[in-house]
Amino acid sequence: MPSRERVQALISYVEQRRELEAIRTFYAADAQTHENHAPPTVGIAALLEKEERFLASVETLHVSRAVSFVVDGDRAAINWVFEYTTLQGQRFHLDEIAYQLWDGDSIVREQYYYDTATVRI
Repeated sequence: MPSRERVQALISYVEQRRELEAIRTFYAADAQTHENHAPPTVGIAALLEKEERFLASVETLHVSRAVSFVVDGDRAAINWVFEYTTLQGQRFHLDEIAYQLWDGDSIVREQYYYDTATVRI
């Protein structure tokens, strides 16, 4: 079960733009993430590849912050706000909830919830 400090450390990594290091540090080797109702991304290699593709598509990350978070036993939820401009000049705003299941100090499952209709600015 994660401590509040462990979840705060994860938040700090992401807010400092250390996303790939955060995946390596905080996710279990067989971790799964889900974007809304899309099929899961499974395993560290796939998670890193997905994040690398996303980061390569971003020209400018304007906002990357956690608005709030809660920890309850082996569950945590983080309300993230991201604003970024793609290489094609499109600006996006993403307000999402990342709902996590932890095993000890590692995330084993994470589900992202957001309204796709509000993503584009």
